[in-house]
Formats: sequence, C-alpha cells, structure tokens
Amino acid sequence: MSFFPFYLGLALFAASLTPSLIPRGWLVQGVLGGVVAALGYMLGRLLQTLWRAVELPVLRGQAATVVHLLAGVPVAVFLIFCLARARDWQNGIRSRMGMDLLDSVDVPSMAVVALLVFALLMLGGALIQWAFDRLRARLYRHMPRRTANVSGLLLLTLALVIVTRDGVLDRVIQAMDRSFTTAQELFDTAPPSPEDPRMPGSAASLIDWGAMGRPGRDFVTEGPDARAIAGFSGRSALDPIRVYVGLAEADSPQERADRALAELQRLGAFERKVLIVALPTGTGWLDPGSFDVVEYMHQGDIATVAVQYSYLQSPMALLLETRAGLDQARTLISTIHGHWRDLPRESRPRLYIHGLSLGAWASMYGTDLFALLDNPINGAFWAGPPFPSARWNEATAKRKPGSPHVAPEVGDGRLIRFASHFRDAGGPGGWGDMRLVFLQYSSDPIVFYEPASLWRAPAWMREPPAPDVSPDLRFTPLVTQFQLVVDMILATNAPAGYGHSYYAHDYIGPWVALTDPEGWTPADSARLAAHCDGGFQQGCSNG
Repeated sequence: MSFFPFYLGLALFAASLTPSLIPRGWLVQGVLGGVVAALGYMLGRLLQTLWRAVELPVLRGQAATVVHLLAGVPVAVFLIFCLARARDWQNGIRSRMGMDLLDSVDVPSMAVVALLVFALLMLGGALIQWAFDRLRARLYRHMPRRTANVSGLLLLTLALVIVTRDGVLDRVIQAMDRSFTTAQELFDTAPPSPEDPRMPGSAASLIDWGAMGRPGRDFVTEGPDARAIAGFSGRSALDPIRVYVGLAEADSPQERADRALAELQRLGAFERKVLIVALPTGTGWLDPGSFDVVEYMHQGDIATVAVQYSYLQSPMALLLETRAGLDQARTLISTIHGHWRDLPRESRPRLYIHGLSLGAWASMYGTDLFALLDNPINGAFWAGPPFPSARWNEATAKRKPGSPHVAPEVGDGRLIRFASHFRDAGGPGGWGDMRLVFLQYSSDPIVFYEPASLWRAPAWMREPPAPDVSPDLRFTPLVTQFQLVVDMILATNAPAGYGHSYYAHDYIGPWVALTDPEGWTPADSARLAAHCDGGFQQGCSNG
C-alpha cells in the first residue's frame, strides 16, 4: 500500500498530457502536471489513511511486492504511452487552429518543471501538517485528544483563510487593481481631449475625457467614420455615434448611466436607426471587430453606448467585482430603455443589447425580459457567454433533442439562435418580435467549462467532437477539471476564431440576422469580411 499514492500521482500526471481545448506548451504542461500529480499523491495518502483507519488488512512481504508490481507496471506503461503521444496530441489541436506544429514537447524541461511544482506543493503540505501537529500537541494539554484534533483543524483552517484572504490575496488584488488603473491612463496621464464638439470627452461633452480611460478613448476615436463607410459602400454615410462613460466618471452606477443618457441625447443618438447598449469586458475593453462591422452595415446611421464597471481583467472581475458588473448592467439598460420606450414607436431607433465575455454575462443579467414585455427591445447579441450565465444555460437546456450541446437548436429559431465559427445565425428571416443570438466557439473553455467536470464528463464531451476540438480528448476525473481551468487561462491566446478569441468575420452573420440591414446581401457580407481581414482585436475601420 505504501507506493499507492505515488502510483496515483504518476497516473494523473500522465493523464494531464492528454489534449483539452487549448494547446499547451511544455512550461504550462509542466505546471499542470505537477499540480495534478501532487493532488493524486494527496488523494492516495488520504485513501491509504482511510484504509488503515477502518483496520482493513495491509499486505506485507512478498505479497506486497507482487501487488506493487502489478499496480506499478500498468502505470509505467500508461506514462510512457502518454509521453510518446503528447506531441501528436498537442499538434492535433494546433493543426485544427491553423497554428505552427511542434517539433517536440521538450519532455526533460517539462519534467523538471513538474517536479519543482510537485516538490513545492509537497513542501507546503508538510509545513501545514507540521503546524497542525504543533497546534494539536498544545491543545492536548487542555482537552481530550479527539476534541483537540478537531479544534486544531478548525483553528488552522481559519488561520490559513485569514492569512490568504487578508494578507497575500488582498495584496495581490490591490497590486492588480493599481496596475490596471495605471494602464487606463486616467486624468493627468490622459492624452489631449478631442476638439470636435461631436466627440464624447470634448469641451462640449458632458463626459470627462480623463475619466473615460484608455479603453473608452480608444472605443470612441478608432471606429470607422462616414468617409470610410461611404468608401466601402459607395453611398453616402453618417459618422457613427459612440458614447463611453468611464468608471471614474461618477461614484454610482445610476450617475454613470444618467451621464450616458444625457450624452446620447446631446449627440442625437435617439434619432438614429439603430441604438446598441453594450457592456464591456472587465477592463472596460470593447471588441472593435464587433462594432465596426455593424456600423458599416447600417451606413453609420447607428449609435452605441457603453459604461465601464471595473478595471480588472474579466476573470478577476467575475470573482471579485461580481455585483459591480451586474448592477451597472441593470442600471444602464433600464435607464436607456426607460427613455427609449417613451419615444414615438415610428421614429425611435431599434434597440439592441450587446456584450462579449463578461460583458455578455452582465448584460444578460441586466436585460430583464419580464420588464420588457410591454415594450420589448428588438434583440440582443451575446458573444462568448461565460459558463455561469443563467440565461445562456436556460437556452442551452431547451435545445432540441439531438442538436449538439455546442451548437444548440432552440424551438423553431424565432426567438433564440446560436452561431459559431462553423455555423451562421440563419439570416434575417424567420424571426418573431424579439431576436436573441449567442455566438460561441466550440473550443471556448470560458463558455464550456463545467465545475462538475471534477467528477463527471461535461455534456459536450459525451458528443462527437466539433471540428475545432481534438477527437483524442477524453474525460479523466480530477484531471479534466484542471485542464479546463488552464484552458480558461490560455483561452485568449488561441488564434482568431478559436478559444475565446472572437473576431470580426464571425460577428457579421449574427449582426445581419439580428439587425437586418436595409438592402444587405450575402455578397455584401463577403465583401465586408474581406474588408475586415485584420482579424481579432483589429476591427475594420482601416480596411
């Protein structure tokens, strides 16, 4: 029994070499392998302790040697097999994503990293065990042994929580918040404000240029103008209206939403044909690939408004500033909708909600469909919805039997449609009064991570793999969970059109289906895709 924890750790390390959604280099693989090996070893020690606690027989002598060999040989064979296949498994994903193939996975370097991570985790565990032993030894002087053991465990756990929460974790969060705030280039570090009075942040604007932050300034200044749009279409065009309110603009979500509404009114946004209420990602970033294409489609006769709610990267904002995003989304959407619904129906713009990633999650929460029943919006477009998104989960759960989990079909497609890199949203026909579109890549772990993958395979793993997912992907308890966590960390490093890297080409079809641009044809979509051939994060304002 003594070698069982070691064997289990090696088996989980070998299983971690199997492919997941996002390709991994040797360094990341080494860290992942070291973590799951340590967890396997810890689990083995726990099972060993339970075995002895219930006084089950323990093999000794020659019988123990035979059992160790019988258990160790399959583990060694499995490890050798996985190491031999690791490069091909990673290249299988990379080839599907159009990435350069690896010559090797650098097994020696990966093994060194895994051993270092394993050793550090074991050292940390030994220190915790030492602290527990010292603490309960002191408690033995004052209480019975069983009571001392339980009390010692509770006190040590409380101490670890306090140290990590109020010590290390708080300092890490504060450092990240300061670094991301600095990157916003607020106030004194902001560039000169625009002179054009029609621009948010100008002297005539109701919005503070310095408070807008770098993501907001990029958004309002870098989209296509009337000249670029007219050059593409050959027809006259308008300058699109873009309004952005930074987190530093005001203290409360309602004040920021009111400022956004006032600026929209100042610029005449409610006189345009289309109005989009957008929620940015955690840092305040808005994907130009999405907004550029829809502005080209509508000849610039369109306005977009967004309000920032965080400075942190989306995963950290999701964990640490959950309420901030949800409160800002609900406040902004209800404020804009409240003004819009009182306008004459025949002259007001068509109203849409939009968000990417954390912006999708927040805007889904903020879109109260029950509150909109008497005067509904025209539609919503949510790209890369994070796995906790309740409305996305509800829509996916209602898919037709037999339709894939990664590309569901819901009802007759009159209310909800799903689109991906390999499937469009079905065009502008066949809708009901409201249109809801989800854009998701089947290789996006932000969308398809599942907490229950710790012990069971996610639904999409029990179906034939999508074109961008490795057919060699297999579920392994515990290991799959950590593979998907690593995939989420690497998700935006995938090439355009894969993982969590959404880009201009794949926004075109959903926007056409959702907003039905006047006179727009499939040939126009193809021309726009070619015009925007800069890919993810480059938009298409410059062609």
